[in-house]
Amino acid sequence: MKFLVLPGDGIGPEIVAAAVDVLKTASERHGLDLAFDHEDVGFASLEKHGTTLREDLLQGARAYDGIILGTQSHADYPAPEKGGRNISGAFRVGLDLYANVRPARTRPGIPSNMRAGRTMDLVIMREATEGFYADRNMARGWGEMMPTPDMALSVRKITRHCSERIARRAFELAAKRRRKVTAIHKANSFHMTDGLFLECVRKVGAEFPDVELEDLLVDASTAHLVRNPERFDVLVAENFYGDILSDLASELSGSLGLAGSIMAGDTLCCAQAQHGSAPDIQGQDKANPTSMILSVAMLLEWLGDQRKLDRCAQAGRAMHAAVDRALADPATRTRDIGGTLGTRAFGAAVARHL
Repeated sequence: MKFLVLPGDGIGPEIVAAAVDVLKTASERHGLDLAFDHEDVGFASLEKHGTTLREDLLQGARAYDGIILGTQSHADYPAPEKGGRNISGAFRVGLDLYANVRPARTRPGIPSNMRAGRTMDLVIMREATEGFYADRNMARGWGEMMPTPDMALSVRKITRHCSERIARRAFELAAKRRRKVTAIHKANSFHMTDGLFLECVRKVGAEFPDVELEDLLVDASTAHLVRNPERFDVLVAENFYGDILSDLASELSGSLGLAGSIMAGDTLCCAQAQHGSAPDIQGQDKANPTSMILSVAMLLEWLGDQRKLDRCAQAGRAMHAAVDRALADPATRTRDIGGTLGTRAFGAAVARHL
């Protein structure tokens, strides 16, 4: 199998290098026979090619078995017409990686940001190809506009097709977990768009009689994540809500740096850390690579499930377990969570546990 590796901006090259090193160890232990191609995206690509993401690179990614995407400093890119392309958005729309899967769970010994005694083990299934995001909700043009200098408008897109397929992925996942799906919406205000989303989730839910379905207003869900996170198993949400709730859940459970993430379609998957590019610590060996390592582990598990490759699934589970063992020992934690290790040393510690 061959993976496309895209280090990205800020701490991206450091955490991707650590994750790939762990992946290579997992490959050796489980006989995966992996190969890697490395390409530039982000500012490195902008300097060389005049764009943060070349179209030929995006289309060529289809030929790979998986993609490993580092962090991006998207907020600092120039305007799209000057080459500042949203890399994550382009991959999600261009390759139809519509399911942004974001787990959040507490770990023994790692301080959480919740009330004492609370635990969390949930997955947010976020639709990633439409919604309020201006770069992915119009066939032509841009999803935001300013009719006058004093008025700004934004267009939101919700479709039956996208809502039904993300709902199906959520129910399929919940059927393997604790058999509960929570549909996040604001249908009391967005009657048509969130109303359509909720209608689609309920329709798909009827196909899974053994999985409980509840629906919850997005504002209420934030309160319940803080007060009673144990009630949640799999949350399914449109793009905007899922983006916000996944950051909240991950930070509550311990840190955004401990949360893995994949962008998955029906035939292709991309591992991507859930956090940002942290340019203030880039190049200093301070970044916690846990999120990137866990994202790569999720990619292996996705390949194992989709292609019935037991070795991939086993390697992914082994990577998860190795991260847990490294985090369980205060001596092998990174500085941001009370340890002393840098990026490279933590990656090496995880690799040893494999």
